[in-house]
Amino acid sequence: MHIINTMKILFAASEALPFVSTGGLADVIGSLPAALAKDGHDVRVALPLYSAIDDKYRRQMTFVCAIRVKLSWRNQYCGIFRLEQNGVTWYFIDNEYYFKRLSLYGNYDDGERYAFFSKAVLDILPYVDFRPDIIHTNDWQTALVPVYLKQMYANIDSYRMIKSVHTIHNIEYQGIYDFGILDDVFSLSPSQAPIVEYKGSVNLTKGAIVCCDRLTTVSPNYAKQILTEEYSSGLHYILAMYEYKLSGILNGIDVGYYDPASSPALAAKYTADDLSGKAECKKMLQRELSLPESPDVPMFAMISRLASHKGFDLVTAILERFLASDDVQFVVLGRGEIQYERFFERMAAQFPGKMRVIIDFNKDLANRIYSASDIFLMPSRSEPCGLSQMIASRFGSVPIVRETGGLYDSIKPYIAGTGEGNGFTFAAYNADDMLYVMRQAESLYRDEPEAFSALVKKVMGVDFSWGASAAKYIRLYSETL
Repeated sequence: MHIINTMKILFAASEALPFVSTGGLADVIGSLPAALAKDGHDVRVALPLYSAIDDKYRRQMTFVCAIRVKLSWRNQYCGIFRLEQNGVTWYFIDNEYYFKRLSLYGNYDDGERYAFFSKAVLDILPYVDFRPDIIHTNDWQTALVPVYLKQMYANIDSYRMIKSVHTIHNIEYQGIYDFGILDDVFSLSPSQAPIVEYKGSVNLTKGAIVCCDRLTTVSPNYAKQILTEEYSSGLHYILAMYEYKLSGILNGIDVGYYDPASSPALAAKYTADDLSGKAECKKMLQRELSLPESPDVPMFAMISRLASHKGFDLVTAILERFLASDDVQFVVLGRGEIQYERFFERMAAQFPGKMRVIIDFNKDLANRIYSASDIFLMPSRSEPCGLSQMIASRFGSVPIVRETGGLYDSIKPYIAGTGEGNGFTFAAYNADDMLYVMRQAESLYRDEPEAFSALVKKVMGVDFSWGASAAKYIRLYSETL
């Protein structure tokens, strides 16, 4: 197949690093466009101008113009601001009524807010003098872009040739609304209702699946899993109809930001060739958290939202037993469901020389924990891609994962003797199976330090950069065009 040398690509997303972030979507939009731009493509991103975006970025923006965006009976102000960063042009869509909020999501009018944003993404194109070959939308917040492109703009010359790619980052969030607001909020007529109708409601993700030219998700295994009832959150029927559009491309990470040789958050710098700095990082974190400064005791870590689908019900089933019987340290960073916060606080009080929990989201502390820990636990029930296992690998913390979604694609089981694999894995969603591989990792650390050190060097050398993933997206875009 012929790969097109240079393409014009517009991303539309509801969050992106470094501007505003609630999770993995922001990591992707903060990294993938820059990786594509490095290959010579003209890449631009449209993002809402939230009040949460820091003044230091606002000062770098230039005002392009103001337009009006029509949505049903509304005719709303839309300011366009522009910023250049890492070879990517960013367009910030300004409307304080919609985006001057305390939180990105969870507002009563989220459907209206992101319908406005989706319409604005298409309406600004003549004013920024950009006609993309591909518009790449992400999750339910921008799912209306491919719907509007096909339903409202297909007969306009400057839009006719634009193709759309839609990525599902997590199928649990679909943008489901009551049919009563189909016309009033989403500006869709009764004749267009079948495009977004699913199980008696408006389902914006379903609309994107129907209208986009290509559909992707964030790992090959997750692309297979969402075709099943167990993992589809109810969308498997419609996905089966449009399976010919679907593919999975594994996310990458920003290896410049997550770099133990240069990260300013770390107590000491290190590389795979010289791990002495990693030992220093462990000692300094033990001191920071008032844990015994024991270089020979394996340190397990978890950095995650404390939610049941992240596997915390497995952890709560075995942790007390594990800490009571094994000479280990266990560090948890995150916040979430109150029963897990209280459980870990109780364990930390019961095992003060072994266990610490920090109920917080703190990127610098997260990087210090990645660098200090020996073994990283990620036993998710479902995980579309997962980035933490890649970040842990980059910092030399050997991952233990359940074989699901992107965890299955990125981490292969260690085989004693041959040294194959880049972590430890278990298949069944079972606490004792997880505990078994935890003890496998622990015994390798304690009984075969040279083999464990070789595994650390190996996991640090796995290429989780965006380069390989970006090349797959270029191929997908070329096929789409």
